[in-house]
Amino acid sequence: MAESSRPSSDAQNTTPGAPASQNPNGSPEPNARRKPAPKSSGRPAGGQGRQDDALLKADSYTNAPKVSRRTLTREEREELAKQEEAERREAQRLARGKARGPLGRWWRRLQSGPDRVSFGMAIVALGVVYGDIGTSPLYTAQTFLSGQGGLQHADREAVLGMLSLVFWSITLITTIKYVLIAMRIDNKGEGGIFALFSLIRRRGAWLVIPAMLGGAAFLADSVLTPAVSISSAVEGLRTIPMLEPLFDQNTELTLMITICIIVVLFCFQSRGTERIGRVFGSIVLVWFGFLAIVGVANLSSDWSVLAALNPVYGLKFLFSPHNAAGIALMGTVFLSTTGAEALYSDMGHVGRGNIYFTWPFIKVTLVLCYFGQGAWILRNQHNPEYADQATVNPFFEMMSPNVRYLAVVLSVAAGVIASQALITGAFTMVSEATRLNWMPHLQVRYPARTRGQIYIPVINIVLCVATLAVLALFKDSEHISAAYGLALTITMITTTVLLAVYLWYDGKRVGAVVFTVVFLAIQVLFFIASMAKFLHGGWFTMLLTLAILAVMFTWNEGTKLERAQRRHMSPADCLPALDKLHGDFRIPYFADNIVYLTSDTEMKRLDTDIFFSIFADHPKRARAWWAVSVETADEPFTREYTVENFGTNYLFRVRMRLGFKVSQSIPAYLHQIMHDLEKTGELPNQKSVYPKVDADPGIGTIRYVLIHKALMPESKISTRGALSLQIKYAIRHVAGSPVKWFGLAPYNPLVEVQPLFVSTRRPPRLKRVGRPQPVEPEMIAPAGQ
Repeated sequence: MAESSRPSSDAQNTTPGAPASQNPNGSPEPNARRKPAPKSSGRPAGGQGRQDDALLKADSYTNAPKVSRRTLTREEREELAKQEEAERREAQRLARGKARGPLGRWWRRLQSGPDRVSFGMAIVALGVVYGDIGTSPLYTAQTFLSGQGGLQHADREAVLGMLSLVFWSITLITTIKYVLIAMRIDNKGEGGIFALFSLIRRRGAWLVIPAMLGGAAFLADSVLTPAVSISSAVEGLRTIPMLEPLFDQNTELTLMITICIIVVLFCFQSRGTERIGRVFGSIVLVWFGFLAIVGVANLSSDWSVLAALNPVYGLKFLFSPHNAAGIALMGTVFLSTTGAEALYSDMGHVGRGNIYFTWPFIKVTLVLCYFGQGAWILRNQHNPEYADQATVNPFFEMMSPNVRYLAVVLSVAAGVIASQALITGAFTMVSEATRLNWMPHLQVRYPARTRGQIYIPVINIVLCVATLAVLALFKDSEHISAAYGLALTITMITTTVLLAVYLWYDGKRVGAVVFTVVFLAIQVLFFIASMAKFLHGGWFTMLLTLAILAVMFTWNEGTKLERAQRRHMSPADCLPALDKLHGDFRIPYFADNIVYLTSDTEMKRLDTDIFFSIFADHPKRARAWWAVSVETADEPFTREYTVENFGTNYLFRVRMRLGFKVSQSIPAYLHQIMHDLEKTGELPNQKSVYPKVDADPGIGTIRYVLIHKALMPESKISTRGALSLQIKYAIRHVAGSPVKWFGLAPYNPLVEVQPLFVSTRRPPRLKRVGRPQPVEPEMIAPAGQ
């Protein structure tokens, strides 16, 4: 402000009586009247120009970002060329397949639609999607034996009952509900409960309740999955005879190894799930192949356990008095389906077709492993070697000691991959919640070639800290597992409700009723069984779920209140005042250009927040005012902009459309737009006289302004509404300022607070006390006496 009112030598040449007017960089206002130039004093005519050039030479000492003449970088051109070459080769393959009869035509249709299959992305799908469900054989049978009172109590009826329930739970929940039904319902390729809600939100306001609750429960489970998966796998190192003395002497060693693995895992998230997925995918391929081999090796000794494919065995044992665990057995069976929700949420990362392509292989290997463990249990029920062991893990015991070394190494890797599946799912869920305005707009990075591959730094840090806190609180997998799975049953139930609503309004009403009855019955049983864990650790999951739910609910409520008061002004209403301020030379320039960053997408009208910011306190006079919004495109390298000038040369509404892989270099792009408008004559010339840090003498000074809202004390608002706004503003403060999102931190932007004009109460009138007595007329002395 001080700089803007500093006089310049040019101001001394103005006509007497005319106000001096210069911009903050010292260049004169072109509309100001000037005296005739003085006669030459013997200096060369170009002396003043050379002096200005010398002043501006300082611009060469900065390396401020500037835009290139090209619209794509060399790396982007190379990447697009690779994509075009890959598409060309794929088109050639499809063309060749057309001549191969019905099968070739079917393959061509498949590769031309949303279910297309890529071998490379199929490997990524193995690493990103199936980690969680792939670790369930590690502990499902072990938990079953503990619930039945030990290996000696697991007779044929119990084993066949457990295997039947596991097989049909995987078939009904994972295969039918998620793979065959849920994954057909996507929102522009994205899956998950939030993407599903966005498709049916217009069907009823009440749908926000199951959507928020399910999303919060999924995010809570994303904290527990890395802790339980990795810690249970690391604890498998204790079963290696050579390492037993080391772990006996250092009881905290498994915890420290788990912490190190988790920290490294979260540090690698910024590199993208595509790179991680390719490495993990190869490991998962080996892991599931290993599960199938060891399963078949044990199943070959007793093929009769395949009778458990009959669902009657499961139903009879569940309600049999011989079932020592009772209904809690369903909590154990539920462990075999963990990861199904992550499979739906990660669909946008790897593509639906790649999941369809890989799931049959995954399911077969899981079933073979479970049935192999069942055959081993029946074979060793009365084995005296295990008579005195309180806990027996059939997964490790059914292998020879030499094979067990490999099993432990692969299980540790599988535990890491299981964590990855939930982490990537959490990124997707938060991104969807942001689009629904249920969470703050966090910085999102796209480290891979597809938009589904996202990375959110703030969420990555929060998940890492929360996971480490879980490890510090519960110490080992036995205690963490008490809290594990309860939240996920809530997510499955709420997803079922939303899917049923979608099917109902899609015209499949009979199917919607059958779907609701069947799957709600199964998942309610899962929930009731999981509630047995509440006092043993489930309380932590529920507490975390409620905390996340509170964040989403309050942010949504606060956003509704703010949007309810948003107003727009037509050009006829705002231009007269802006035109008068633009030409009022009595007021010094606040800056040559004042740029407002806004999320408002309206192009033909002006947000009243911007209008009143210009006139608040001391009017912010400028040579041009700008309202700029940024839209993220679905294409990776899009760089476009649209301008509306309202018929003026001082008010501009700009909307940039940037690809999801494009850095939001707003200052550099805005300089380009200003130069473009100068060339077309829409923006008057703003050549600077003095050097500027942005090293662009062709554009005047720029001041960036961001507007935040604050609740007025007199606001007529409910206690819940006021609390929602207060919590929203606190979350926004913690989540980070939009200054960082737009890359404005080096440019010293102005963050301005405006009152939120919701309905206000009129405070009672003040009562004046100590009022003086009226003065008598004769006591007033006549003027001049």
